Amino acid sequence: MMSSNNIPPNKEDQMIEQAYQNLLNGYLSSNHRKKVEVIDKAFKFARDAHQGIRRRSGEPYIMHPLAVATIVSQEIGLGSTSISAALLHDVVEDTDYTVEDIKAQFGEKIARIVDGLTKISGGIFGDKASLQAENFRKLLLTMADDVRVVLIKMADRLHNMRTLSSMPPNKQYKIAGETLYIYAPLAHRLGLYAIKTELEDLSFKYNHPAEYQRISELVIASEEQRNELFTRFAAPIRERLDNMGLDYEFNVRVKSCFSIWNKMQKKRVPFEEVYDLYAARIVFACEDESRAKRMCWNIYNEITEVYAKHPDRVRDWLTTPKVNQYQALHVTVMGPDGNWVEVQIRSQKMDEIAERGFAAHWKYKIGEGEEEEELAKWLSTITDILKDPEPNAIDFLDTIKLNLFASEIVVFTPKGETMTMPKGATVLDMAFTVHTDLGTHCIAGKVNHELVPLSYKLNSGDQVEIITSNSEHAKPEWEKFVVTAKGKTRLRAALRHQRRLTIDKGEKRFMDFLAKHNIEFSNEVLSQAIGRQRVAGKEELFFMIGNDEIMLNEDMVVKKEQGTRFNWWRRNPFKGKEEPKETTSVPSEAISTKGIYRLVTRDGKSNYQIADCCHPIPGDDSVGFLTEDNKVIVHKMDCNTLARLKASYGSRLLQTQWEDFSDRFQATIHIMGIDQKGMLQSIVNIISTNMSINMKRMNVTAEDGVFTCDMDVLVSDATVVTNLCREIKKIKGINSATRMS
Repeated sequence: MMSSNNIPPNKEDQMIEQAYQNLLNGYLSSNHRKKVEVIDKAFKFARDAHQGIRRRSGEPYIMHPLAVATIVSQEIGLGSTSISAALLHDVVEDTDYTVEDIKAQFGEKIARIVDGLTKISGGIFGDKASLQAENFRKLLLTMADDVRVVLIKMADRLHNMRTLSSMPPNKQYKIAGETLYIYAPLAHRLGLYAIKTELEDLSFKYNHPAEYQRISELVIASEEQRNELFTRFAAPIRERLDNMGLDYEFNVRVKSCFSIWNKMQKKRVPFEEVYDLYAARIVFACEDESRAKRMCWNIYNEITEVYAKHPDRVRDWLTTPKVNQYQALHVTVMGPDGNWVEVQIRSQKMDEIAERGFAAHWKYKIGEGEEEEELAKWLSTITDILKDPEPNAIDFLDTIKLNLFASEIVVFTPKGETMTMPKGATVLDMAFTVHTDLGTHCIAGKVNHELVPLSYKLNSGDQVEIITSNSEHAKPEWEKFVVTAKGKTRLRAALRHQRRLTIDKGEKRFMDFLAKHNIEFSNEVLSQAIGRQRVAGKEELFFMIGNDEIMLNEDMVVKKEQGTRFNWWRRNPFKGKEEPKETTSVPSEAISTKGIYRLVTRDGKSNYQIADCCHPIPGDDSVGFLTEDNKVIVHKMDCNTLARLKASYGSRLLQTQWEDFSDRFQATIHIMGIDQKGMLQSIVNIISTNMSINMKRMNVTAEDGVFTCDMDVLVSDATVVTNLCREIKKIKGINSATRMS
């Protein structure tokens, strides 16, 4: 981003005017009704409101609303109402104007969108919890009224990510983490694939700058070879499509840097072994959209006449579109170079909706049709979550993220009606999706007429019948196999309701016990009971009494002149649980999140703790998380736990730097190869003799001529692990050696 600190005022005015004209030109070339007056009024209002305010980069603040409005118009495809709201989206938050002022000037609709986009200062999660989660909750609540709110928010987030370089590193981690955890899945869920891809890549760029740079360079370096392969692959297909008389485009789409890196991590392969670096896409013109599906299948037939298809990788999104209305036909075929190539087949309208999602519906003037019904269904599924009275910040974001599922399955009710569920959904998920009572009293299911347990994972095409019993009630252990957002929310609500009934039952027992022994209830009596049982408070006490974990024993009441003392007989309250351990915290100086926190180990003492979830070591891209008791926990940048913390508690992130450490750190190496004599000895020789590395654990298994080995080694930094893996892969018969989290 250019800095305008030294630009004369007249040049700044020209820059602003040029950005505004670019916005108008894009709008005037669109299919929307031309309402330039309201856009012009909104621009002038926002420009005056932000007068004299600058962004961190130094440029006039009005450049940000202009950029957001341009994305809204030209990249998402919305009209004058959304453009005006985008121009005004920061006015209420950053100036003295109120939502009422916006309403008076621009009307109810624009004011409501601006209000939905305005951040709030307090939250339902409490002072120490996540403002991001509360902002996101408000955004989704407003989205239920007008989906344009979240579409404009996507544009706002995209521009913030494009200009993230002007922010300090700890803010970059926070914003990039929040983007990858919540906003990229939400963009995907709304069908905004182009924006989703860019958000992922920009997040990756700031979380792993070195890896991003390396993969970008490798993609560029392989471009010539890739284009040559695609030309050979496409030639016979083009000939057939030309003979069909089609008006079409046949292009290659390279995977994003983030997708390539993600695949490298999941498959544990180097860049050179990611064979599906690109996908081919055929987009054809079709005046009569009712013929589009048939034309997709005709093109599919021509392709499979030329190349052999992969039997398990045909994706028919025509018959059953994704919930975000993505429609296309995907087929994977064996290319001339011996690698699999995915070909995506779409009409121009399908392509528009695939890239712009629900925003494309405005262009095609779709009314209250199937697409809007599907969106309404999705919004209704989050209503339970949004109205949940006792959400925890991280649980809330996790639950929402579950609902932004990328993969769906279609199952059938006993009457043959279809239901769309996320991949991995269980019988219990389906029960709760239909109705809370059905889930609460569910005891089993019948899938394709066979009896299955509640935890059974459903597959596309399954016909599912839910079996219930009035005597069955929700159980806490059910949370282990409920995966849908609605299922989790409704289960928690049912458990809270049952807990409340148990608490009421315990309170009545307690009061009856006191009355029976002529003891007057008082706060002192209650405090004495809570203290003796070492429980968190009166609700916990009453719950344990109602749940028969604490028994009121009449023989243990001892009356004295100075008062009444209670003893209790208590059942095992920790059945199935580990009894909590006493913890102590050592006070330390307050740690600032603004500077670089240097990770130091001296005399066996460290000023940090290594996260158990990902075990970072020096040389890893890592970040610190400041706990409430002023301790620094170090996570790897791509740690799943850290992703949740970034999205919920971004203000506690620290930029870290490994420095002055003498410790040895544990790393786990996963090795695969051919099971042959002397293999293990060769590995041990490299580790212990050649590289003088200490081994802590080794687990070896061999089956059908293939062996796998997981070992824990103690190393000084990540470079040692990289070198070790490289040396092990030199052993004849070793297929892979990679570090695992």
